[in-house]
Amino acid sequence: MAEARGRWSWAQVSSVLSLVANVNRDPKKHRAFRPADFNPYERRRTEGIPLTGANMHLLKKAFVKERV
Repeated sequence: MAEARGRWSWAQVSSVLSLVANVNRDPKKHRAFRPADFNPYERRRTEGIPLTGANMHLLKKAFVKERV
């Protein structure tokens, strides 16, 4: 019952937070925010590249400095 109340409260708060964020954002630089972006109870979608041995070089290229 406590979790349901928390979910309900966060659903309302996250709607207000997304409204405030969308009013103050630059539409040319950022996408519109959704209430799910601010709600800790919402499940996050997994987007991106799956990590495999074949694409490990992408991580190395991004985070490891090359020695000269």
